[in-house]
Amino acid sequence: MLNIGGSEWMIIIFVALVLILGTGKLPGAAKKLGKAVNEYNKAKNEIQEQMKEVTDEVPKISGPVDTEREKLEMIAKSAEVKFENKTDEELRKDIAAKIGQKREEIIEEKKEEKKEEKKEEKKEEKKEEKKEEKKEEKKEEKKEEKKE
Repeated sequence: MLNIGGSEWMIIIFVALVLILGTGKLPGAAKKLGKAVNEYNKAKNEIQEQMKEVTDEVPKISGPVDTEREKLEMIAKSAEVKFENKTDEELRKDIAAKIGQKREEIIEEKKEEKKEEKKEEKKEEKKEEKKEEKKEEKKEEKKEEKKE
C-alpha cells in the first residue's frame, strides 16, 4: 500500500494543479480560492455574532425573586413591555412577541448589511476583471508587435 502523508499529498495536489491549470492560470485560481475561503469565514463569523447577540439579549434578573409574577414583571421591564392589569399568560405572550420582534429587526438589519457588502464585492470583482482584461489586451498587443 501507499504510505503517503499529509505533506506529500499537498505536493502532489500542487503539481497536479500546475499541470492542469498551467502557470498562467494558477494565480487566478488561487485568488478565487482565497475569495471563497474569505466568504466562508465571513459567513461563519456573522452567524457566530448573531448567536452571541441572541444569547446576550436574554434579560438579566438582579437577585432572587419570590414568585413567577415578579420574574415576569422584571423581564417585562427589561423588554419595555407594560405589565399593569395583565394576567401572567398575557404578559408571557407580550414578552415573547417583543423578543421575537427584536430578533426579526436584527435579522433584517443583517440582511441589509449583507446586500450592501455583496454589491460592493461585485463592484470590486468587476474592477478586477476589467484590470485583468486590460492586462491581457496589453500582452496580446505586445505579442503582435513582436510578430511584426
